[in-house]
Amino acid sequence: MEATEIGTEAGDVRTLMAAHAANALGDGSFHVTSALFFAQVVGLSAAQTGLCLTLAWTAGFLLTTPLGLLADRIGLRRSAVLWSLVIAAALVAVAVSGLRDPVPFTALIALYAVAQSALAATRQALVATTIAPERRVTVRARLHVAVNTGLGLGAGLGGLALLVGTPTAFLAVFVFDALTFLVAAAVIARLPRPTAQVSAAAPRSLRLDVLRDRRYVVAAALTAVLYLYMPMLTVALPLFIAQRTAAPGWSIALLFVVNTIGVLLVQVRAARTVHSLPSAAVALRRAGLVLLVSCLVMAGSAATDSAAVALSVLVVGAVLQVLGEVVLAAASWHVGFALADPDRPGQWQGLWSSGQPLARAVGPVVLTALLLSWSGPGWLVLGGVFAGVGLLLAAVVTRAARAGSPPIPLAA
Repeated sequence: MEATEIGTEAGDVRTLMAAHAANALGDGSFHVTSALFFAQVVGLSAAQTGLCLTLAWTAGFLLTTPLGLLADRIGLRRSAVLWSLVIAAALVAVAVSGLRDPVPFTALIALYAVAQSALAATRQALVATTIAPERRVTVRARLHVAVNTGLGLGAGLGGLALLVGTPTAFLAVFVFDALTFLVAAAVIARLPRPTAQVSAAAPRSLRLDVLRDRRYVVAAALTAVLYLYMPMLTVALPLFIAQRTAAPGWSIALLFVVNTIGVLLVQVRAARTVHSLPSAAVALRRAGLVLLVSCLVMAGSAATDSAAVALSVLVVGAVLQVLGEVVLAAASWHVGFALADPDRPGQWQGLWSSGQPLARAVGPVVLTALLLSWSGPGWLVLGGVFAGVGLLLAAVVTRAARAGSPPIPLAA
């Protein structure tokens, strides 16, 4: 690659990092205040909040892939700007509408979730089209670090709103989050060239050809199961700590700090170890086994009446969890890029990214029932799922590496 091309790519990376960091700053403040906003300002019960989020992220899962097809047709940069603006509009609408009826409120949150899912997939496709193949996973890791940094700082800002505790403070968080998406839209619009326009040889129909790529569909589905570590960390584990362990309440915040620092320190290093499909298969097996051990350690935190011992066990479990998370992330990024059709990144990355909203939709219900009802055995089941699916996905990737067959050709 010539020096000018390398310089252009470096500029693209900086642009993507700035956009990711801006959104994460707003999202961090949103995540730590949204539950109380739903309860205290909108007036939703816990059951209504759970149903609202499940419906919203289910819509995100169902529409991410079709919207990836749209991104291929109108261009990824234009699509990323569009969805950033939609998210900002949805957040402002929630803040200023004063909605108290669960039905229209759920519709707005669903619009937010769909746009978030589509934006995540579009950005993944932007990486696939602007970054050289041998550097995509490392760049994706750098973006992940930028996101976690922004989330941590944003969570601190959201914590200030929690200290104030007034409806105005919560509404200010929503407006601030919307502003960060407007900033991100302006930053993405500065990408120096149009990206991911559909090539002249690409089919012009609205058919979702990615669904015919059975290898990719299977790999994406298995990866979606592994994404259950996300609601495990953000939903199920805080409830488990509060109801089943002697650990102090602030230990939940400490575990989030451990996770954030772990990602910042290890994610880029983990990405450098994944450079081929065989190395991705090895990483997937390791990630599943590490997550299994993490679950077993988390279960052990309920076996003591000592707050200090319980907290220490939880910290060890959190360290293991973040190690499994960063290895899984690096491997899944490589597989998602390597097995995709390079001429239609919106569709393929849309399907790959749809696993996260699916995990967010079903994870809270499944994991809270599993871990709070069964406790120790439930953690064992969850850990077994992580290990088993990791091994199965590694087998799929190994077979794909041996076959060496490309994705569905454009003539299909």
